[in-house]
Amino acid sequence: MESPGQHGGKSLTFINYANREINCKIVYYGPGLSGKTTNITQLYRTVNPTLRGKLVTLNTELDRTLFFDFLPLEVGKIAGFNARFHLYTVPGQVFYEASRRLILKGADAVVFVADSQKDRLDANLEAIEDLRRNLIENKLDIHSMPYALQINKRDMEDIFDVDFLAGKLDVKKEPVYQAVAVEGKGVQETFRDVAKQVLRRLREEMT
Repeated sequence: MESPGQHGGKSLTFINYANREINCKIVYYGPGLSGKTTNITQLYRTVNPTLRGKLVTLNTELDRTLFFDFLPLEVGKIAGFNARFHLYTVPGQVFYEASRRLILKGADAVVFVADSQKDRLDANLEAIEDLRRNLIENKLDIHSMPYALQINKRDMEDIFDVDFLAGKLDVKKEPVYQAVAVEGKGVQETFRDVAKQVLRRLREEMT
């Protein structure tokens, strides 16, 4: 049996009473080919196989949507429940807006994965505006929900300074992480931060 934990413009955390689990949804958002799927696959490799679900891939013409769930036992219990995280990516290409909006539904947190390359600035800006718009459509408030900015592809040539990109993409003075996702750099750090934000919010609401 599952029931929604929140309403009224907030996330829709689901509680599975039979399994004593709180299901938390984290969505990785950003422009096409910014490294969202790389983040997910890197995280998947690091999770104990006995604690994770299957990595599901939905291929589109130019991009992929990935998701999997896992149970990080080290985070402890919340009001007697274990926290199970469901991690999703969205397709970044502009013509998949409906898919992105659907995947965002019920999100507890968002990680925006930005591309450091100078020729991808417009794509980053379009994606952040698309995120704002789709969160509003789903009655989610970016200013109150757990959120982090990852500036990826720091190993590429002709890239922007981190402070410049953070200034352009900043939403609410959120945590900013540098990453080279293909090498795993910054991937765990970004996830841990946003997961801690989710758990902190849940503990506040359940106590």
